[in-house]
Amino acid sequence: MFVDNVKVVVKAGDGGNGKLSFRHEKFIDKGGPDGGDGGDGGDVVFEASRNQNTLATFRFQRRLQAQSGEPGDMRRKHGKSGKNLAVQVPVGTVINDIKGSVVADLAKDGNKAVIANGGKGGFGNAHFVSSTRQAPRIAEKGESGEEHELVLELKMIADVGLVGLPNAGKSTLLATISNAQPEIANYPFTTVRPNLGVVDIDTKSSLLFADIPGLIEGASQGRGLGDDFLRHVERTQVLVHLIDIYQDDVKQAYYTIQNELKAYKINLSKRPQIVALTKIEGLDEEIVADKMNELMQALPKKTKAFAISAHSKAGIRELLFEIKRIVTKENKRLAEDVQAAANDIPVLKIDEAKSWQVEKTDKGFLVSGRRIERFAERTDFSSFHAVQRLRDIMKKMGIMHELTRQGIEGGNKIRIKNHTIEY
Repeated sequence: MFVDNVKVVVKAGDGGNGKLSFRHEKFIDKGGPDGGDGGDGGDVVFEASRNQNTLATFRFQRRLQAQSGEPGDMRRKHGKSGKNLAVQVPVGTVINDIKGSVVADLAKDGNKAVIANGGKGGFGNAHFVSSTRQAPRIAEKGESGEEHELVLELKMIADVGLVGLPNAGKSTLLATISNAQPEIANYPFTTVRPNLGVVDIDTKSSLLFADIPGLIEGASQGRGLGDDFLRHVERTQVLVHLIDIYQDDVKQAYYTIQNELKAYKINLSKRPQIVALTKIEGLDEEIVADKMNELMQALPKKTKAFAISAHSKAGIRELLFEIKRIVTKENKRLAEDVQAAANDIPVLKIDEAKSWQVEKTDKGFLVSGRRIERFAERTDFSSFHAVQRLRDIMKKMGIMHELTRQGIEGGNKIRIKNHTIEY
C-alpha cells in the first residue's frame, strides 16, 4: 500500500529522577550524601533510508516514543540513559509541525534529524555537596522529554515530472523510456499512485522521471483524484506536460492543466515546462502539424513543444535531450543559489536581557523563560529544601529583584509554567 501523508506523535524519553539518600553502613553514624543522578531520556531520531518507499508503517503506529532514563540510586549509582528511537523513513520525507512549518527535510539517503530531544536526568543529592553544604537534602526530578505532533509528507526525489489529463499517455511514455512497469490501460485513472523510472539519456547521463495520476479540471477542489499527488513533482527541475493529440481542443487541455498547477499550494505553473503531443502514430503529418500550430497559440514564447509517439518512438530522442538540457541548466542555477545563501548566513546573537520575563496578572505574577522553566521542572515542590533552592536561583538570576520592583507582596503567588510558589 502506497501512503505518502500521515500524522504522528513523537515523544522523547523523560529524564530519570535524581536520588535523595545518605550513606548507611554498619559502624558509620553519619554517612554523607550518596544519591546518584538520573539517566537522560532517549531522543527521537528520523533517518532517510532508500530501503523505505512508503509511510504505510505509520498508519498503524501513530505514537513514536523513545525510552526514558532510569532514576539514580544510592551509593552514587547513575541511572541508565534511555535508548534513542531511530525511525527510518523514505528518502524525500518532509517533516512538518502541526502548523505547517518544516521541521526537517530528509532529501538524501542517510540524512538524519533529531526531532524530539530527551529530557535531562535530575541530579542526586551527592551532586550538591560543597564545602558549605555538606548534607544537602536536594534531589532533582528528571526533565520531561519533548513531545510533538507532526505531519510526515513523502515527496519523491525526481528530476522530471510527467503531468497531464487522464489517459494522456504518461504511463506509456514512462514504460517506453525507462525500466518502470506502471499499469497501462485504455481508460482514465489507470494510474492511482506515483511511479518512478530511471531514463538513460545517453551513455553518460540518466534522469529520474516521476509519473503522477492524471489531473482533471477542478482537481484543486478535490475532483477526480484531486491534486494531492502534485507534492511528488514539487522537487522536480522540469515538468513535461503531455497532451493527447486526439483531444478535440488541445489548447483547452493545456489551459486546464496549467490552471490546476497554478491553483496548487506552490505555483507549479512557473516551473520550467516542455509540452508534448502524444499518440501521433498513424496520423498524417498534416494533421499533426495543424494540431501543433493550434497548441503553439496557447504556449508562452519560451516553452518548447514536441510531437511524440511512445509506440513508434517518434520524437522521443529529441524530447529527452531537451529535457536533459533544461535539467542541467536548472541544477547549475540551484547550485549557485545554494552557494550564495551559504555566503549570506546571518550571525545571530542571544539577547541575555530577554532570557526571562516577569508579568503581573490578576492571579499573581507569571515568570517565563526557558532556563528558569527548566529549573522549575526539575524541582521537587513537595520538598522544602528543593523549593528554597529554586528561590535562591531566582534571586541570583535577578528575578526576585524584578518581582520586588513590580510591587510583589507577601502571600502573592508566583507561577512558573505549571508550578506555583508563594512569595
